[in-house]
Parts: sequence; structure tokens; C-alpha cells
Amino acid sequence: MSVRALEFLKHVVTGRLGGGCETCALAAPVTRRKVVLVGSPNVGKSVIFNDLTGRYAVVSNYPGTTVEVCRGQARVGDVLLEVVDSPGSYSLAAVSEDEQVTQRLLMEERADVVVHVVDAKSLGRMLPLTFQLIEAGAPLALDVNIIDEAERVGLSVEPGVLGAELGLPVVATAAARGVGMGGLRALLRGTPPEHSDFRVEYPEPVELAVSRIVDLLDEKYGIARRAVALLLLQRDMRVWEQVTRFDPDSVVEIERIVVEAEAKYGNPVGYPIAVARQKEADRIAGRALRRSPKPVRRDFREVLGALAMHPLAGIPLLAAVLYFGLYLFVGRLGAGVAVDFLDEKVFGRYITPPVAAFFTKVLPWPAVADLFVGEYGIVTLGLRYALAIVLPLVGAFFLMFSLLEDSGYLPRLALLVDRLFKRIGLSGRAVIPIILGLGCGAMATLVTRVLETRRERIIATFLLALAIPCSAQLGVILGLLSSHPAALAIWGGVVSGVFLLSGSLAAKLVPGETARFYLEIPPMRWPSARNVGAKTLARLKWYGAEVIPIFVAASVLIWIGQLIHVFQATVAVMRPAVNAIGLPDAAAEAFLFGFLRRDYGAARLFDVHGAGAVSGVSLVVAMVTITLFVPCVAQFLVMVKERGMRTAVAVGAIILPFAFGIGYLLNLVLTSLHVRL
Repeated sequence: MSVRALEFLKHVVTGRLGGGCETCALAAPVTRRKVVLVGSPNVGKSVIFNDLTGRYAVVSNYPGTTVEVCRGQARVGDVLLEVVDSPGSYSLAAVSEDEQVTQRLLMEERADVVVHVVDAKSLGRMLPLTFQLIEAGAPLALDVNIIDEAERVGLSVEPGVLGAELGLPVVATAAARGVGMGGLRALLRGTPPEHSDFRVEYPEPVELAVSRIVDLLDEKYGIARRAVALLLLQRDMRVWEQVTRFDPDSVVEIERIVVEAEAKYGNPVGYPIAVARQKEADRIAGRALRRSPKPVRRDFREVLGALAMHPLAGIPLLAAVLYFGLYLFVGRLGAGVAVDFLDEKVFGRYITPPVAAFFTKVLPWPAVADLFVGEYGIVTLGLRYALAIVLPLVGAFFLMFSLLEDSGYLPRLALLVDRLFKRIGLSGRAVIPIILGLGCGAMATLVTRVLETRRERIIATFLLALAIPCSAQLGVILGLLSSHPAALAIWGGVVSGVFLLSGSLAAKLVPGETARFYLEIPPMRWPSARNVGAKTLARLKWYGAEVIPIFVAASVLIWIGQLIHVFQATVAVMRPAVNAIGLPDAAAEAFLFGFLRRDYGAARLFDVHGAGAVSGVSLVVAMVTITLFVPCVAQFLVMVKERGMRTAVAVGAIILPFAFGIGYLLNLVLTSLHVRL
């Protein structure tokens, strides 16, 4: 059966092809439309995307999830939609890299319908982006989402009033519960919206400058010239680059107009523009929102959410999350019970012995048999590491992380650590990629796009590569050290100290402007079992599709390296450095594996410890050093993509000697003090 036929059956089963006879609908002429979902972070764009297309995009109760453009298809009656989910944006005047992605999407792709998704509770703060989309000339519709949460706090929205004020089609939805999605589908199936005549009136000097700039622009920008002029007045660098390319003869005159406007205000012209938009947004929101006359009582979730952000109460709550979530659930249950069962019983008793006997019997050439069942074989090392050691660790972490993100705890943690993070050149917003780094460093490096300044993105990338263990590393560390609390405390103290010290030094050395901090704070919710399960399953599928083949390929590379003696030579080169920090020769292989994949190296340390080669002080030193060791190949390649080859190489060149230097000092201190662990 073809892939297209399978997709058709999937849509029939899920009921996403619209009403009527689907076979007849497929035979009928099809109208194709491109629909772009736009909105601030955490307003439910990805939920709507999933509902329309049946394709899973990560849905989280915290901002910054979508950093790439997601595309899918939806069939609504005789209309075939290409649905595009854009990263969260507060403004068309792009500040962060994810906002630049959205700006580029709107300017370069011709959308038939742009759906601006807003949070009903925060309508007044989100309408300024609606105004900008209208100014851009987008064929716009407004989706007022999360109306269920608004009703819970005593707010209701009147879509008719809102639509009349803006001159737009408006629907109200609670997409997570499927409420109102029929109305959105009907809107997308009908005639695309016309351009609205609504207009924000700015102060006279701004309007005069806009008018003069518009007369100097050509029709090449993908959005209306009025929107381009306003972005130029706000010093949007990407739009200035486009003007330099499309209208080079006008650049000098436009610069003179912008400078004149700035001189009249003594402030960036973006300020009076923002004030005018917000004033109009407040007026419209005041007409379209209705407040319940009954006082709204705070429930347990709101009280818990407030405590999570409190500078005193938030700390013991964070300690509880770390203890129960990481230490007990990931460390004890995932790295202890689950790994022991899968590694020792499933693989040790039922898989490895019969498979080894089979390949030894079938393949008379020992060198070829070693590829499958040798010390570094595909079955005995690659698949065993991937399925028996790393999978239960990352599975436990993914489940715990999904519970935290779906509850709304993570943005509150960002507020809690903002003051501390500012000391290391970051804002509280950086807690999102930092925590994601505990899952996968490569993924987290990609998510640094949500950070506002280049300086902050470089510092976060450096700290992710240096001092943030991925989920498999963390699971192995917790599994090996959880029975020795003193050893675990030393590891945590050293790595945390390195994180803070390195961040403080980077904040002093990396040039650039200090980041401002703004973040949408979603409501605290009881985690949805369906959402948590879907996210955990999606991430495990990602692990299976991306990581397991890498583990198998690594076994093949090591096998080839052994045959031509490159592997042994590389290990031999690393042994002096490993011996210098008090570790045996066998640990050199773990560090080499760690460069292929961090979780691969962590799993190798699991074996080295099991053989009794590393214990006590040497075990703590090994855990600290491999945590600080260079990032794996995948993370390094993402660093090259996001920050450039020069920055990626510089980060690696700093980290390699630094990790072994810290390992050497730690071993020296612990052995000098005759510490017993």
C-alpha cells in the first residue's frame, strides 16, 4: 500500500477529511490554500495545528516550544489546506531568532489565510500584533483561544464585537478540548478574508515619517509598504537589509527621515508606536471582554503557581521537584530498577547468549562475528546500550519533563532563577533551553533561538556544551551515585559551581547587550494524561529514529577502527590524560564513545563501573569529567549550524582541557584529603 493511501486511510479513521462522501470529495476539484498560524508563545498554535492536520507537533504549557516552521496538510470539505505553524512572536519587529523566522515566513510566503491565535485572558496585550498583521496587508482571521481558562477567571469574549471593531472574521476556541474547532474549520473552508480597513492612528510625526518613507519604497517586500515603513522606523535590521537590496537609491533619504523622527521624540520611534497600539488594544479589549460580577476564588493550582515563583517558597518546591523527579524517578527507578531489569535479565539472560551462540555458529570468521556479538558488537554493545541502558533513562526523563512542562511549572522556574541567571549573562528565559539540555544538548542548542540577544545565545550554547548533562548521562550518574549521597553531592556541587563560575566569566568576556526578560506565564494546570503520553511517546519515537541508528553505526565504526587499529591508537592517545585524573585505562574508551554520543559514553562508564574498574573517588572524578567533556558530534554540528564553525571550534577547544583540568584538581583534592566514598 502506498504512503498516500495510508495517509488517506488515517484521515478517514480520524475524521479529518471533512463531512460527506470522502471518496467523492477526493474525486471532486480541490481548492488549495496555505494557512499560516501566527501568535505569541504559548497561545495554543501547535494544539490547533495538531487538531487540523493530525500531525503531532510538540505542545507544551510553556513558551519557546516551536523554533522551526512545522507544516502539515488538512482536508476541509473540498479545500486542501497547507497548514504552517510558526514560532511564537510578540511583534513583527523581530528581536529573537524565532521571531525572525516568523517575520521571514510572512514576508516571503504568500499565505491565503493568516490566523492570528491569541489568548483570551491576555487579549489586550496580544492585539498589538493583530494591528501589525493588518498593517502588513495579511488576509487575516482572529482565533481567540483558551476561552475555557478565561471563563475560569471570570472573563468572556464577544467575538461579534471584536470582529466589528477590527473588520475581521473572529472565532472563539478552546482548542485543547476541541471546543470551537468546527467554527475555525468552517472559516478556513469559506472565502478567504479580505484585507481589513482597520487602522491605528499614530502621532502626527510618526504618520508623516511613514508617509514619506512609503513614497520611497518599491513593491517588493511581501508585506504592505506601510508595515515596512513602521519596521524601518523601529530599526528592524532585517528590513533595513532588504531596503538596501531592493531600494538602494532610497536608503540615504530613508535614514534621514528616521533620524529626524527620532530627534523629535528623544527616544526610539518604536516607543510612541507601541504606546499608540497599546492604547487602541486596551480600548477594543475593554469593549470585547466581559467580566463576571461574581468574585473569582483562587484555587489550589493558582496558589501553587504563585508559590513556585516566590523567592523563598519556590526554592523548597524546586528541591522537591529535583528530589522526587530526578533523584527518585529518573535515578532510582529509571537508572536502577528499569536498567537492571533490561540489562541483566532481558539482554543478559534471554537475548545476548542465544544471539551470540547463533552468530558464532553461523559465521565461522571470528572477525565478522565480532561485528555483531563481539565486545563492541551491534547486539552486545550498540543495541544493548540503546535499548537496555539509555532507553529507560531517557524514557523516565521524558516522562518527568512532560509532566513539568504540561503543568506550567517551567516558566515559573524561569522567573525564580532570573536574578541568578543575570549574574551569568542570561535571563530567566534561558531556563527553557538549559532544562531542555537535560534531555538532549543538540535539541537545546537549537532552542537557544528563543533568546533575545546574540550574546545570550553564545553564553547559553557554551554552558550547554560544558556543564549540562543529557538525560542518559544524568540517568547513569544518578544511577551510579544515588546509593552514595556524599558522592552525588560532590558531583552536583562541582558541576553547579563550574556552571556558575564559567557563566560569570563568560558574562564578562562575551561582548554584547544585556538581555531583557519577558515571558508569558501560563496558568498552572493539572497535567493532561493524553498530552503527557503523546509528548513522551513522540520523544521516544524521535529517540528510536535518530539515536538507535547512531548507536548501531558507532558499533560498526568501532569494529572498523579495531580492524585497522585506529580505535586502539586513539584510545592509547587518550590514556595519559585519563590516567592523569586518576582513572584506569578502560575509562579512555568511555571518553572516546562520549564524543560519538554523550549517552554512548555514559553507558560505557556504566559497564566500566560494573567491571569494578572505577569506584569511590575515581568514580566521582569520572562522572564530573565526562559531564564537562566536549559535546557529542550531534551537538557540535548543531552548534556549527546555529553559531558558526568558528564559535563551535572555540567552544570545543576551551572545554577539552578545562574538563580534564577540573578532573585533575578534583582528584588531587579528594585524594589529599583521604576522602572515602
